[in-house]
Amino acid sequence: MTPAEGLRIALLAAGAAFFVVGALGLLRFPDAYTRLHALTKADNLGLGLIVLGLLAGAGSLAGAVKLLLIWLLVLLASACAGYLIARTARRRGVVPWRAGGRRGARE
Repeated sequence: MTPAEGLRIALLAAGAAFFVVGALGLLRFPDAYTRLHALTKADNLGLGLIVLGLLAGAGSLAGAVKLLLIWLLVLLASACAGYLIARTARRRGVVPWRAGGRRGARE
């Protein structure tokens, strides 16, 4: 195995690990806001690492540009979706979780 292949495998594995951590955050965190934060951050970074791993194996410049455009599109879509989910939760009166088990006051 060449060092370049090792780097590709490491980047792909790290990206997959971030996806798993984001899924665990989605299942384990107490409210919609913390779940949303964990999921969007971990998925964006996970996809970025996977794209970097795939860029090393892209056969052409066109293939590399397509990978980067896909990553950019997903980043933009994730930001918009996260904002809309958080706004909807706030409008429906979902109260953010507070440390110590107390629920925060609605603003």
